Amino acid sequence: MDKVIIAENLSLAYSNDETIINKVNFSVDSGSFVFITGASGSGKSTLLKSLYGGLKPDQGSLIVGGVEINGVSRKKLNFLRRHIGIVFQDYKLVKEWTIEKNITLPLLINGYEKNVTQNQVDSLLKHVRLKHQAGKYPLELSGGEQQRVAMARALSHNPILILADEPTGNLDDYSSGLIWNLLEGANTQLKTTVIVVTHHIPATMGIDYKHFHIEYGSINEVN
Repeated sequence: MDKVIIAENLSLAYSNDETIINKVNFSVDSGSFVFITGASGSGKSTLLKSLYGGLKPDQGSLIVGGVEINGVSRKKLNFLRRHIGIVFQDYKLVKEWTIEKNITLPLLINGYEKNVTQNQVDSLLKHVRLKHQAGKYPLELSGGEQQRVAMARALSHNPILILADEPTGNLDDYSSGLIWNLLEGANTQLKTTVIVVTHHIPATMGIDYKHFHIEYGSINEVN
């Protein structure tokens, strides 16, 4: 099976700070579902940040989607990011844009035709149960609704990899259930690789998954 992520002797650190991830080795198979757990401050979000090139390796090698992150050019990094969907803890929606336009953004960046874009956005709005809110702005929605918009945006351009940072951390049960169903569906139906940083793996997961745990700068697979 192809590897979508390969890390060899990978160390991550912020400038002038102590090492957060220390000389770790791991890989992620294409089409797999992976949970990353660990205590607060253990480096979960730092690792996720490195996977979309937001933080370059301090040492070692990190390859994502066939792209070596260390020394990657801006052009190649932008190309990689066009094939990744990211769900942030704080949503990162454009507050001045409607819900519909927020979901449209990745499709525009990837050059989708107008009619394809509209059909995709309409379909996703139905999936996240927000079709009736399409013309509203992010601050007019609840936190759970905003995260569902962020999830729809991450899925809109059919990425090869979805990175989700605590996607259900502060959500009600209804929104949490929708988010997990969307992530599971992307993985099982579209064969999208999904990596989720979380404090708690839901007991209701109906698919096979891998579990990596971060502790004291090391990453270990939990069986």
